[in-house]
Amino acid sequence: MRRGLVLSGAVLVLLTAAFLGLSGDWPERRPSPALPDSGTAVPSAEIFTETVDTLERGETLSDLFARHNVGGIDFHRLDPALALNPRRLRPGLVFSFRQTVGDSAPSHIVVRTTPDKRVTFRRVSQSWDAEAQPIRWIPQEIRIEGAIDNSLYEALDAGVSDEQLDTANRQRLAWDLADVYAWEIDFTRDIRPGDRFQVVFERLVSEDGEVRFGRVLASDLTIGGKSLTAFRFTPSGSNSALYFDTEGGSLRRAFLRTPVEFRRISSNFTNARYHPVLGRVRRHEGTDYAARPGTPVMAAGDGTVLRAGYVGGYGNLIELRHLNGITTRYGHLRGFARKLRRGVRVEQGQIIGYVGATGLASGPHLHYEFRINGVAKDSRRVKIGGGAPVPRADRQAFEQERDRLTALLRQPTGAAAPSDAIAQQPAETSTRWLP
Repeated sequence: MRRGLVLSGAVLVLLTAAFLGLSGDWPERRPSPALPDSGTAVPSAEIFTETVDTLERGETLSDLFARHNVGGIDFHRLDPALALNPRRLRPGLVFSFRQTVGDSAPSHIVVRTTPDKRVTFRRVSQSWDAEAQPIRWIPQEIRIEGAIDNSLYEALDAGVSDEQLDTANRQRLAWDLADVYAWEIDFTRDIRPGDRFQVVFERLVSEDGEVRFGRVLASDLTIGGKSLTAFRFTPSGSNSALYFDTEGGSLRRAFLRTPVEFRRISSNFTNARYHPVLGRVRRHEGTDYAARPGTPVMAAGDGTVLRAGYVGGYGNLIELRHLNGITTRYGHLRGFARKLRRGVRVEQGQIIGYVGATGLASGPHLHYEFRINGVAKDSRRVKIGGGAPVPRADRQAFEQERDRLTALLRQPTGAAAPSDAIAQQPAETSTRWLP
């Protein structure tokens, strides 16, 4: 009897708890769910599809957009700051079209116009808005060192991993480093086994995770037992950075050592050379740089165009007049830069023509001559004046930057660093990601 009363009481408690739980009054009173006001839609997650397409050669923006059922955009009235001139777009631009499920056309279009900018189109009612958005690149300083056994590019290719820079950007690093020493070193001739390099360069990483080479910040090359150091520094009032040695002397010279990016020297300056076209021995008054057809040719120094035209065995020839009775000649060109004619002033490094094989040439190359008062000299052996040193007013700022970069260059490979900041490299080359 007692057991039955206890059991009946327990059942009654459970039934009461169940009733209160269902009514929302126990164990705590739950608020009633809010109901939307009449006429107010309950928001839902937008479901969309994204399609990527490429602007093909010979195709217009209108053609590409029509393929995705996009209309109503007057491309000729776009803001010039968007850099989307319909007449100057290069093939290969990649467009992303975002379309909400259920819509008949995209409402959101994105294109990367330059490494530093993307343009976004958004459909607003029956029209479109477009805006340019900058892409932020974060600089990272990286130190590498190693031996130059054969070529500068091969040494840097071994010293920089794929994770740090891809092949194209490693090549840019090699070319830029060669440009730093363009007035000091002939990398096809001066390199000896056992020469070494130390370089601090800037790597840029975008907010999207892309990686590219930035610039050479400092370097120290040991060539034939001689140390050649360079530091990047921008003097006050200058629009561009220059490279200086430890004492603040400019690495720039009045003339480039080589006015073209070349594969090899096919013929040197000599008093007796067998001419491959004429089939006889004669004097060769310049240096021949074998290069790909169409490779840009630069003015070796500031000067004025004396002539630009077809001149016998030279083929298409440009001759420049410089100060102090110096002239330079650039032969066998495929063509000339636009608006290049007699009397035009050019600056050192300015593109004046393009490698070809016109005239008496057996293959594409640049024939480069350096003349003083009409007499041909070996351009690779002539000593030429240097550029201006660091201005006195900038001396303290330069020394501070030089000392900072020197510390990075001299930082030992085994120094402490974040564990994820050291890349694995071949035994002959070491790399440091600098904090």
